[in-house]
Amino acid sequence: MKTQPISPSPASLVGLARTPTPHAAKLLPSQKRANQWPRWSQDVIPSLLVPYLSYIQQTSVLRYTNAPGEAQQDLAVCQAGCRTRSITVACVHFDEFIRLLSVHQAPNQTMWCDAVDTFLDGMGYKLSCKNNLCHRFGNTFHWYQVLSILARNRISTIIADIRRGQAHTPPIDQPSEYLRSRCLLCFGGNTCHGADARSIPDVIVCIDACFTQKCSTNPRSASSIDPPNPTPTFFLSNDDVKAMEDFVQSSRGERRRMQASRAEEEEDRYEEGMRVPVSVLNGCGESFVAADKKHEKATGEKQHYALALLDQLFKHIPPQMTVGLLYDIGCQLEHSCQKWNLLDDNTLSCISFAVVVFHAYGHQWPCQIIYHPRKCEGFGSSDGEGCERLWSSLKQLIPSLRVSGFHQRLFVLDVQIRHLDTKSIQGYGHWLHRRWLHCQIKKNAALDGLLDLDVNKDILHAEWKVQIAHQTRPVPHKRQSKNKAAEVITTILALEKTLDAHDTSVRELEMQLYVGAVANVVEFNLQLADARSRRQADLMTMKNDIYLTIRLNAHTVKTRIRDRLRQHKFELERLERSYRATVNEHKLRSNTQYSIKRREPAILKLVSTYNGLCTQLQSLIRQRRAPPSAIPPHPIAHEGIFLLNVDDEIWQDIGLNDDGMHLPAWLSDEATRSGICLQLELDRCIEEETRLMRERSVMQEWMLAEWEAVQTALRDPANDLVMPFHLKARAKELLCICVVWKNKVREIPCAWPVESWGPTNEDFLRAARDQVQSSFFQDDDDNKSESVGVVDESDEDGDLAYSEASS
Repeated sequence: MKTQPISPSPASLVGLARTPTPHAAKLLPSQKRANQWPRWSQDVIPSLLVPYLSYIQQTSVLRYTNAPGEAQQDLAVCQAGCRTRSITVACVHFDEFIRLLSVHQAPNQTMWCDAVDTFLDGMGYKLSCKNNLCHRFGNTFHWYQVLSILARNRISTIIADIRRGQAHTPPIDQPSEYLRSRCLLCFGGNTCHGADARSIPDVIVCIDACFTQKCSTNPRSASSIDPPNPTPTFFLSNDDVKAMEDFVQSSRGERRRMQASRAEEEEDRYEEGMRVPVSVLNGCGESFVAADKKHEKATGEKQHYALALLDQLFKHIPPQMTVGLLYDIGCQLEHSCQKWNLLDDNTLSCISFAVVVFHAYGHQWPCQIIYHPRKCEGFGSSDGEGCERLWSSLKQLIPSLRVSGFHQRLFVLDVQIRHLDTKSIQGYGHWLHRRWLHCQIKKNAALDGLLDLDVNKDILHAEWKVQIAHQTRPVPHKRQSKNKAAEVITTILALEKTLDAHDTSVRELEMQLYVGAVANVVEFNLQLADARSRRQADLMTMKNDIYLTIRLNAHTVKTRIRDRLRQHKFELERLERSYRATVNEHKLRSNTQYSIKRREPAILKLVSTYNGLCTQLQSLIRQRRAPPSAIPPHPIAHEGIFLLNVDDEIWQDIGLNDDGMHLPAWLSDEATRSGICLQLELDRCIEEETRLMRERSVMQEWMLAEWEAVQTALRDPANDLVMPFHLKARAKELLCICVVWKNKVREIPCAWPVESWGPTNEDFLRAARDQVQSSFFQDDDDNKSESVGVVDESDEDGDLAYSEASS
C-alpha cells in the first residue's frame, strides 16, 4: 500500500507562516521595507516583466479576467441543458483603475482604502487586522506602477534601438533619446536648423523655481523607510546639483568681495559681453530682491540650480544646436555667466537669453528692450510661462507630498509628468492649429496698422536700433547724477540770490543818477547797461531752470509710479497664487489683498500729480519759457495703469530727459513710435510662423520614424509571441494620434519637404472608422475648456499646458 503525502491547507500554511521561530528577533516595519526593497527592485520586478506583458496580451489589455494560460470561455449556456439566466458582471481591475485615478486627481490611497474597509464592514466582512488593507494595497499599488512603467519603457527601448539603426543622421547630430521623449516638437526632428537666416533658436526652453512643491524635513522618519525607486526619473541627482554649487562658489572666489567694494567708485559702463550697463542690471536685481527677499533669486545665491539644468541640457543636444532661454531674471543669469565664466564660451554662444513676459515688468526699461521676448529677435510669441503651467498641473499633489519621503515624492511627480507627457502628445495637433490661427490674427492686425501709418519698414528698423542704442547707453557721471535734483535746486537758489543782488545794484545806480552824484556820466551809463543785461540774462536762466525743476519733479514722480506699480503687481502675483496656499497662509493672503487695495488710491493720486506737472510743462513750452528743443511729456492714462504691458506709456520718459541733440523720429514722431511697435509685432509673428512650420515638419518626421520603427520591429523574426501584440498596440496608438495631427495641421505648410506621415491611406481610413464616438480627438476648438493646453482668457499667447517645461 502506497501512502500519499498530505498537502497542507491554506489555513495551515498561514498558521505555519505565522508561527514565530524561537529566538528570532522581530523586525521593525522599516527594516522589513529596507530588506524588501532591493529584492523587489533587482529580482522580483525584472522577473515579472515578461509574465506581465504576457498577461496583458492574454487579457486583451485587461478587458477579460482570464488567469495566465487560460483561454477565454463563453459559459452563457449550461452544458447540462438546465434553464439558464444571463447576468452581466463588470470586473474592475483596481490597480489600473487607481493608477488612472491618481493622475487625474490628488492621490489618496488611505481615503480609498478606508472607504473600501467601511463598505466591507457594512456588508458584514471583517478584515483580519487594523490598517491591513491600506498597508498591503499601498505596497501592491506602488510595485504595480513600477512594473507598468518598466514594461512600457522596455517596448519603447526596442522601438528606439530600431529607429536609431534606421536613422540617416549620425547620433552626434541629434538630441538624445531622453529629450526626444520629452518634447517631440523641439527634439524629434532628424536635424537642427541653426543656420536659419532669421537667427531663430532651434529650441526655446524656460526655467523657473517652484516654492510650493516643498516637503517637510525627514517627515515621519522617511529617511529609514524611503529607499530609491528602480524607475528612471526626470530630476537631476543631488550630486550633480552639489557639484555645480561648488563650481559656482569656486568660480566667484575672492573677486566678488573685491569688486563689491569698488562698485560704488566705478562709473556706469558696459561689462564684457553685456548689452545693458551696470546701473540697469543693478536696478533689476534690486527690484526682484525687494519683491521677494526670501527666495533670493536675483542675488545669485541660487543660480547653480539653473546652471545645473543648462549644463545637463547641453550634454543631451548636438553642439551646433542653439537654445533660446526664458528666465525670470535672464539678464542676471547672463551677467553672472559672462562675469564669472560659469559656462564655457561654446555653450554661451549657443544661448539667447530673455526674460519671461509675466515678470518683465520687474525689470528696468533698458533691460526690457534687450531681453523682453516681444522686443528681441528669435522668440516669436513664446511667453516663457510653460513652467507655471506645469506647476498648475501638479498643484493637486502639494498637500500629500508635503509629508512624503524624498524618493516617494520624486516617484509621484515622475508618474504625474509621464501622464502629462502622454496627454501633451495627443494634443500637439490641436495646439499647433490654435497657435497658427492666433498668429495669423495678430499678423494681419499688425499689417493693417502699418498700412494705415504708411512708414517704410527699413526706416522703422533703423529708428528702433537708434532707440536701443540711446536708451541703453550708460548713465554719464554716475555719482553726480544721483544728486542731480539737489544740484539743480541749489543752482536755482543761487540764481535767485544773484538776481536779487543785480536788482539791488541797478537800484543803487539809478538812485545815484537821480540825486546827481555821478562824476562820469559815460562810465555810469556803461555800468548801468551792464547791470541790466546781467539781470536779464540771469532772469532767462531762471525761467529755464523753472522748467527744468518741474521736469525733474515730473521724472521723479513717474519713477515713483513705476516702483509702486511694480510692487503692486508683485503683491498681486502672490495673491493670484494663493490658491496653492495652505491654511496657515490664509492670514498672509488677507493682508496682501488689503495691502493691494490700500495702495491703489495712492498710485492713482501720483498719476494725477504727474499729469498736472505735464500740463505745467506744456504751458511753459507754449509760453516759450522752455528750451527751444523741449518737447512735452505724455500724460499717463488712468485706464489700464495696473497692467504694466511692455508697450505702455509708463515705461517711456519722453520729454523728461536732458537731451540737447536733434530729436530723432522715434522720440518726437508719433507715427514712427507706433510703427516701431507694430513692426516688432509683425517680426515676432513671422518668427512664430517659421517656428510653427518647423514644428509641423518635425512632427511629421517624428511620426514617420516611429511608424517605420514599429513596422520593422513587427517584421523581426527574433520577437517572441508576446512582443508583436504590444507592438501592434503601439502602432494603433500612433495611428489614432496621426489621424488627428494630420487633420489639424493641414493648413500649416511644412518648413521643408517630408515624404509622408508613415501610415497608408488604408490605415487612415480604418482609423477614421474606428473613431466613431465622441472623444478627446473630436473637434473641440470651439470649446477650449475641453482641450489640452487650454489657455486662460487673460493669456492669449499661452503655450501648450507645459510644453516649454518639457523642453
